[in-house]
Amino acid sequence: MANNNKSADQLETEQLSRLVKIVGAEHKLDSLSDLTRLPVLRKDELLKSQLNDPPFGILKPEKIANIYQSPGPIYEPCLPGADPWRFGKFLRAIGIGSKDVIQNTFSYHFTPAGAMFETAAREVEATVFPAGPGQTRQQCEVAQAIKTTVYAGTPDFLNIILAKADAEGFDLSSIKRAAVSAGPLFPQLRQAYLDRGIVCRQCYGTADVGLIAYESEECIDGMFVDDDVIVEIVSPGTGNPLPVGEIGEVVVTVLDEMHPIVRFSVGDLSALMNQSADTQKRIVGWRGRADQATKVKGMFIRPEQVSAMVDQHPDIERARVEVSFDGSAERIDVKLESNLKDAEQFNALVQETLKLKARITVVDEGDIPRDGILVSDLRENVV
Repeated sequence: MANNNKSADQLETEQLSRLVKIVGAEHKLDSLSDLTRLPVLRKDELLKSQLNDPPFGILKPEKIANIYQSPGPIYEPCLPGADPWRFGKFLRAIGIGSKDVIQNTFSYHFTPAGAMFETAAREVEATVFPAGPGQTRQQCEVAQAIKTTVYAGTPDFLNIILAKADAEGFDLSSIKRAAVSAGPLFPQLRQAYLDRGIVCRQCYGTADVGLIAYESEECIDGMFVDDDVIVEIVSPGTGNPLPVGEIGEVVVTVLDEMHPIVRFSVGDLSALMNQSADTQKRIVGWRGRADQATKVKGMFIRPEQVSAMVDQHPDIERARVEVSFDGSAERIDVKLESNLKDAEQFNALVQETLKLKARITVVDEGDIPRDGILVSDLRENVV
C-alpha cells in the first residue's frame, strides 16, 4: 500500500481547506464536488494564453527555479524546493532509498522528465547517474561499471538495454527495480522484467501538474492518487463528472499555493476505481487520449459537440460519432442511446450541432461502450 493513513473523509476535509485558500472566497465551495462549478482549463487554451502573455500565460507561479518547454510549445515552470514535482513519493512507495544507484534515462533536454526523476531521487537520498536517452551500449557499460540498482525511464527502453547487454555480454544483474513512466507498461513486459529479477512499477504524471498517481511496491491494482492533487474523471470535452469505473477525461487540480492549477485537463483518459473509506483513491492506468477532435469534410467534430447533443435532449442517454471511409466517400454515423426509436426526430439536433450530414442510429441502453470515446475515427491512411 501507499504511505497514507488518512481516511477518505479526513483527506477530503484537508483538500477542501487547501482548495478554498487557492480559489478564494469569491468561489463558495462546501465540498470537493463543488469543483464542477469552475471551468476546465485545456491545453489549447493554455497555449493561446502563453502566446498572448509569454511565457506562462494564465498560470502565474510566485517563484521560479527553472523553465522548461514541452511540444506545443508550452512553457512549464519548475518551482524552488527539493522535489517540486512530488515524484519522490513514487520512488519511496516502490522501496527506493539511500542505498540505490539510479540510472536516469529520461531526457534532461528542454522537457522536465529528467529533472523530475533527478529531484525525486534526491528526495529519497538515492545516487543518480544522469544518463539521458539513447546510447544503448554506453548505458550497458555504465550500468555494469557503477552497478546500477534502479532503472528510470520509459517502459520499453530498459528492454532494449537488456537485449544489448545479453548480446554483448554485459552483466546488468545489479538492476533490481525499474521506475517507469511516459509510455504503456504492458503486462507481458512487466512479467519479462520480473522473470529477470527486476520489479517494475509505473507512475503517471505530466510536465504541467507533476505527479498524479503511482503504483507501490506491493500493489499494481490501479494507481494511488497523490494526496496533493484532486483528480476528476469527466465526460470528454465537458466538466461533467462520470461515475466510478467509467472511462473519461482526466482533470487535475494541484493544491500548491505557490503554483495552484485548478481543473486542468491533461488530455488523457482514465477511470476512478472503487475504494473503501480507509483506502487511498485509485485510478486505472492510461486508457488513451481525450482529445478526439476529428476533421471530416473540412470541419472538426469535437467531443464537446457530442456531449452537447446529450445535454440538449432529455431522451438521449448517450451518444457516439463514428467517422469512416467506404472507399469513395467519408461517412458520419451517429449512435444514440434512447427510448425513442424514431431516428428521424433527432435529425435537426444532429445537423445543428455537427453542421454535417450524418446517418443516425438509435440503440438500446448499454450498447455504446463505456470507454470514454465520443468521437471515433475509423478511417485508415486518409489524410
